[in-house]
Amino acid sequence: MGAVPSTPRYNARPQDTAEYLIGTFVGDKSFPLSSDFWQKLLEIPLSLQWPHHRVLQACEAFEKNNYHTRHLAKILIHLGCCLQESMTTSAGPAATIHMKALNAAYLSSIFMKYLIENAKSDYLDELYLSLGEDEAAPEYLLRDQKIESFVIGSVLSFIGTSDVSSHTFHLHNEVLNFMLVAMSTQLRSGPSPGPKDVHPFIDAAMVQQENSLVGLVVRRLLLNYITRPRVPLNGASYSVFSEEGQPGVLQKVGSAAANFVLLPFNYFASSSVQGSRNPLADNSLHVLLVLTHYRKCVLVDESITNKTEDTVNSDTVLKENSYFIDNPYCKALENARDIEFDRVDIEGNAHSGPLVRLPFASLFDTLGLCLGDESSVLLLYSLVHGNSDFLEYVLVRTDMETLLMPILETLYNASRRTSNQIYMLLIILLILSQDSSFNASIHKLVLPNVPWYQERLLHHTSLGSLMVIILIRTVKYNLSKLRDVYLHTNCLATLANMAPHVHRLSAYASQRLVSLFDMLSRKYTKLAELKNDQKIKVNSTEGGSIAEDMTTELHIYTDFLRIVLEILNAILTYALPRNPEVVYAIMHRQEVFQPFKNHPRFNELVENIYTVLDFFNSRMDAQRMEGEWSVEKVLQVIIINCRSWRGEGMKMFTQLRFTYEQENHPEEFFIPYVWQLVLSCSQEDQHQTDKQ
Repeated sequence: MGAVPSTPRYNARPQDTAEYLIGTFVGDKSFPLSSDFWQKLLEIPLSLQWPHHRVLQACEAFEKNNYHTRHLAKILIHLGCCLQESMTTSAGPAATIHMKALNAAYLSSIFMKYLIENAKSDYLDELYLSLGEDEAAPEYLLRDQKIESFVIGSVLSFIGTSDVSSHTFHLHNEVLNFMLVAMSTQLRSGPSPGPKDVHPFIDAAMVQQENSLVGLVVRRLLLNYITRPRVPLNGASYSVFSEEGQPGVLQKVGSAAANFVLLPFNYFASSSVQGSRNPLADNSLHVLLVLTHYRKCVLVDESITNKTEDTVNSDTVLKENSYFIDNPYCKALENARDIEFDRVDIEGNAHSGPLVRLPFASLFDTLGLCLGDESSVLLLYSLVHGNSDFLEYVLVRTDMETLLMPILETLYNASRRTSNQIYMLLIILLILSQDSSFNASIHKLVLPNVPWYQERLLHHTSLGSLMVIILIRTVKYNLSKLRDVYLHTNCLATLANMAPHVHRLSAYASQRLVSLFDMLSRKYTKLAELKNDQKIKVNSTEGGSIAEDMTTELHIYTDFLRIVLEILNAILTYALPRNPEVVYAIMHRQEVFQPFKNHPRFNELVENIYTVLDFFNSRMDAQRMEGEWSVEKVLQVIIINCRSWRGEGMKMFTQLRFTYEQENHPEEFFIPYVWQLVLSCSQEDQHQTDKQ
């Protein structure tokens, strides 16, 4: 597979012909677009058994010669033409057309990915996305249309308008792989998109496509995710660039981008990917996430670039004078509507913006099955945060456990998950808890058992009680392991939103709630004592820093304690008659509140707790009991007296209501996070491939 391959003999083996044609493709001879070389290259059944080092040699030769041959630009043009032809071809020659398009997509992915990851220039000059000066642009390229715009337009049209079938499955999958490779230029940029960033393909997808096509693409990607088409058993098998004697990459439906072969961007932590893996569904979801979370940064005034090139603060000046253009794919996802409630104009053609009609019921069920996969968690977050219709649909479902049980199980196994996945799940719960009907309904749904909860048997526990248990468990895990304030805040905020609507909280959940207060109070007391310890050298530099850190941590725990006390206050103020187990738990551990009874920062919140304690303690004292008090007897007295509880003497505090707001510049988190998920999935695919 050198730069100058030998001409194959007449009646040569297909493998020799294929090796000659690909060797010629990476060689130094330039073939014009109209040459029949391209038809021969794209029509051969690619069944070479090339090991990794030979693929690498071919890529190196291609990089060396592409400046002169412009073969990347030419095969991209042919890819666009083949896809357009495949959309208009009758059933007769469809297999040949599909194979040509598939080969074009595959070869483009292999060599373009190598050029992207090894580019020396930030402007990706090594791609040479233009024809040479001695070759005129073909007529089907519109005036001044860039090659990247032509090929991306063809790719998006194919995705949006072509159905997935056993005959087109491999082509759809390979086109999605190509999209991932083409958009991977983002991996060369920093986490904060800037106006100088060069991303030719994804920028072409953002700014040059019609709204109707954007809606079709988003809809098709989501339908692929929902329907999860299986690899066809009778489909053609391919074995491109495989190790000798091993099944081909395409046969395994891995391919260039699905495995992201040779990608050196390994600084991302690999996450544990679980769930129902499906190549086309996975690729569709990843392409959708990359498209919807991308932000294109442009300058307000183009002349600023020249003025700031030589200044130290040029990046700052550029950022201050730039803005993000609207992302049409993000808007399309936000505008998705349930097909069941509006069957008119299913493609949204009569609307000014991209509108997507989807079966929300199927989407809901698929998400429930796949939330073990981190990418699905991000999709659920994107929908409940950005799409008010889908959020409303979720909130009115009566089988809320479909989503909540996998979320709570994942939080239960937090030690085996990434911190980002835990954040996303907690934010989803916080968003849901902003709705009072959600908070009420989860306590009415009783679970017969929770098989994955190992600490104790949970029989006939309400979904709301389980949610309280898991959120408290997450806080305790975070205190001992992660020590992340943001995670604490989200857990406690969700509990605070739930508190006024708690109904028949279980004994175990009630105990855990009081135990949480006890744990936080002990931590607070210890910090307060250390802060007041005269041994800390406040005047020294190191001592002053330690004291400052301790003061900050003490403030944090003060806030946490106040929130937990407000949670208890909300239950006692608004829902005491419905929660005898909470009263029992407070009475059983009433000594933990004593140190805060006269504390200036907490006494007003503890006052209500003691009003409740005084009421029920007096009722207990009035009972004439023979023998020892049992748990059942104490609880029976509490239940009876809950009926006569009128809340006299209770101070009414403003209900805590926490809402989730996305931070400024969310793209700085989400763009790297999406690519982390893509790479993690590809590493998992590669691992599975290696085991086969």
